[in-house]
Amino acid sequence: MAITDQSAPPPRGPSLVVQGAVLLLMTAAAVGGGWFAGDYLGKNSAPAVAEEATTSQTQAGAHGAAGAPGQAGAHGPAVGPVLVPLESMTTNLAAPTTVWIRLEMSLLLEEPLPLELVETIHQDLLAYLRTVKLHQIEGASGYQHLKEDLEERARIRSDGKVKQILVRTLLFE
Repeated sequence: MAITDQSAPPPRGPSLVVQGAVLLLMTAAAVGGGWFAGDYLGKNSAPAVAEEATTSQTQAGAHGAAGAPGQAGAHGPAVGPVLVPLESMTTNLAAPTTVWIRLEMSLLLEEPLPLELVETIHQDLLAYLRTVKLHQIEGASGYQHLKEDLEERARIRSDGKVKQILVRTLLFE
């Protein structure tokens, strides 16, 4: 008996026209969903932008004519938290002494402080950085401990007027 090979023709996939139509439909759905999400999120963020602008105008008015934080200006004395940027600190670590650290940060204060006290806090934090060893600040938990230690020293030096320290840059070389 002879077996004859009469296989059926291979099934054909969807036509090129159907694939193009599906692609266009999916693209239109993606564009519409993106537009809807952007419109929805844009409406929710508009009050936040206006609030930030109002806050920055209030803080700018609080700096007064001389530009020093906390001095009375045309809008009256400063009210609320004050952000004071500190000069960058560059020093070597206690161990190993070949590793250098550069730290730029700002102080978030409850009320404006005299410039002398801000400089004292800066020098105290710099002196503390010179005592830190590299193994103490490795990893995320080490960074968190370093930040907590710096905040504690700043609070002690300012009699509790420093609310928080904001680290802008932390580099090791």
